[in-house]
Amino acid sequence: MAERIAVGVVGGTGYTGVELIRLLTQHPRVHLSVITSRAEAGRPVAELFPNLRGHLDLCFSAPDSEALSRCDLVFFATPSGVAMEQVPALLDAGVRVIDLAADFRLRDATLWAQWYGRAHACSDLLEEAVYGLPEMNRSAIREARLVANPGCYPTATQLALLPLLEAGVIDREGIIADCKSGVSGAGRKASVATLLCEASENLKAYAVPGHRHLPEIRQGLEWVAGGAVGLTFVPHLTPMIRGIHATVYARLWDRERDLQALFEDRYRNEPFVDVMPLGSHPQTRSTRGANWCRLAVHRPQGEDVVVVLSVIDNLVKGAAGQAIQNMNIMWGWDERCGLEQPPLLP
Repeated sequence: MAERIAVGVVGGTGYTGVELIRLLTQHPRVHLSVITSRAEAGRPVAELFPNLRGHLDLCFSAPDSEALSRCDLVFFATPSGVAMEQVPALLDAGVRVIDLAADFRLRDATLWAQWYGRAHACSDLLEEAVYGLPEMNRSAIREARLVANPGCYPTATQLALLPLLEAGVIDREGIIADCKSGVSGAGRKASVATLLCEASENLKAYAVPGHRHLPEIRQGLEWVAGGAVGLTFVPHLTPMIRGIHATVYARLWDRERDLQALFEDRYRNEPFVDVMPLGSHPQTRSTRGANWCRLAVHRPQGEDVVVVLSVIDNLVKGAAGQAIQNMNIMWGWDERCGLEQPPLLP
């Protein structure tokens, strides 16, 4: 078991990237060696992100395959389509990789091209890449060279449904995931839709005909269920900075099952899943800045529809925190290492 590893971050200027850096600076077994950005090369990281002042004395550097190949692990916090161009060479150099974008989440290269609008650059690695949802794939993550970190909506939605599908107590057709995200989920790039005057005091659905996270969610659920799953997924943009709230609906087959006990038993030993007491309504602010997923399960009026409420911080359990949890698993460390800070309030 390594005492300390050298880590590189490719794409350190987005919201996911700075959250990853923030968490890594607190990790006792990580030495941050390289943080790349073509646009900001030579600029101190703490100058662009003043929250890191006093915690990190490192400048952005231009992407350099030689410098990255000297790392033990490289995180990609880049837009989809970037990692797949660089990962094969890093793997050949013996570097392990965690990709926080979508380049390796889908196992079907044709399906990936359909949703991302281009051919996959290294489709031969899709079968090897391990989907990095620890609550589903812990043993495979431990041995992986390449981990595909899940998306934020897929994390919240799959954790809400795993116990129900594993136990076979719901109809696999007609599942509905009604999900809301904070504006940081859209990234740091300039966009009219995420300007303060556009996003504040406003709530809107988007990508109703189909969102890129839909095939990812469906792939994971079908793997758990062992067959086809009918899913309607509708995302919404909410006027907050951080957070995902997924409200998931399914029809029960087994009306006698104690659903609260089912969820508590399934997640009893999971360090970052909190099954809340019966009747709870988890809030996004209860996970802000932390790696928690908080869940509550309901049966309105005791009828045959189950409603699961699932909240996460989209930048932490939905991205950077989960990536570090995966790193901890890959190196055989306590999964909570570097991730034990409580959520922020107010």
